[in-house]
Parts: sequence; structure tokens; C-alpha cells
Amino acid sequence: MSEMVRNPDILKEAQKEIDTVVGRDRLVCEADLNNLPLLNALIKESLRLHPSVPLSVPHLSKEACEINGYRIPKDAMLLPNLWAIARDPEVWPNPLEFNPARFLPGGSHEHVDVKGNDFGILPFSAGRRICVGMTMGLKMVQLITATLIQGFDWALPDGRMGQKLDMEEAAGLTLERAVPLVVHPIPRLAQDVYM
Repeated sequence: MSEMVRNPDILKEAQKEIDTVVGRDRLVCEADLNNLPLLNALIKESLRLHPSVPLSVPHLSKEACEINGYRIPKDAMLLPNLWAIARDPEVWPNPLEFNPARFLPGGSHEHVDVKGNDFGILPFSAGRRICVGMTMGLKMVQLITATLIQGFDWALPDGRMGQKLDMEEAAGLTLERAVPLVVHPIPRLAQDVYM
């Protein structure tokens, strides 16, 4: 939601997509999600830039190996840095820019997924240590985000501009905003839709 507040043009595009596919007389449902490519691109880009955890769970090397000139001894404990992987400028052009278009058809990363198959973005880790709740978690994030985008316009208090929103993250076991997001929801659908 922070990125939507910072990028109101992208928010308007996402609202237009949902209005076209779902309409404004009912709330978005799970069956609609596959027909919302911009929403799915928004989720992928958000997970790329802001993974829920900065480091993956520990992995143990089963045998000694060498990767990119680095010697990894047998039984070494590895903590993949998911945050840094998803911001690698060799994989992601303009890696610090919020750009969901990279995941849309015709975009530079159109076929990249977040389910552990593409090693440039691993918000749920990969392999045997992949998050067991990934499928449900991803659907919930998609559905909740779609509902918030469809149902409301968002305004910062005191008329502040979204482009000036502080996006600093607080380091810890999980990544969260250093300064909590405070926004005012402004309903954009008929009142009976919310009931």
C-alpha cells in the first residue's frame, strides 16, 4: 500500500483494471485474480522490493563447492540474502525503482514468478526450505490488496504528497516500515457494496 500511495498513477491504473474486470457493484473475489495482470505485477514488484524477511532460513551445504569464485565448504551454514538478491542491478534494471510493468506481458521479466523457480526473486525462499504457507499467503496478499485498491482511494494526513513518503525499512527478523504508514481511506464504491 505504501508503494500505491507513493505512485498514485499506478494506483489509478490498478483501480481501472479492477473496475473493468470486476465492475463497481461487487467486491473482487478470488476467482477474479487470474484476470488482473496489473494487480499480479504489483504484488510481484512489491514482494521483490519489500520481501517480508530479509534473510532466508538457514541452508546447509551438503558438499564443498565453488560459486562465482567463492569456496563453500561442506556443512557450511548459508543464509541467502533475499533482500539483496531482488535488488541485484545485474538482474533488475533500475532495481530500486517500483516498476510493476517489468512483470507485465512484454516486460523484461514477464515470465518471472515468485514461487521459487526464478533465483532473481525469492520472497518465499526455494527448494525444500520454501515457505509452506506460500500458496495461501500469496492468494491472501493478492485478494486483500485487490480489495483495498478497489474499495478505496488513499490520502495521507495533512495533505502530504505520496512521493515524499519515507520508505525506510526497519531491520529485524522481518522487514517492516521504520515509520508506520498512516493513510485515510476514502470509499470509492456505492455504500451497499461494502456490506
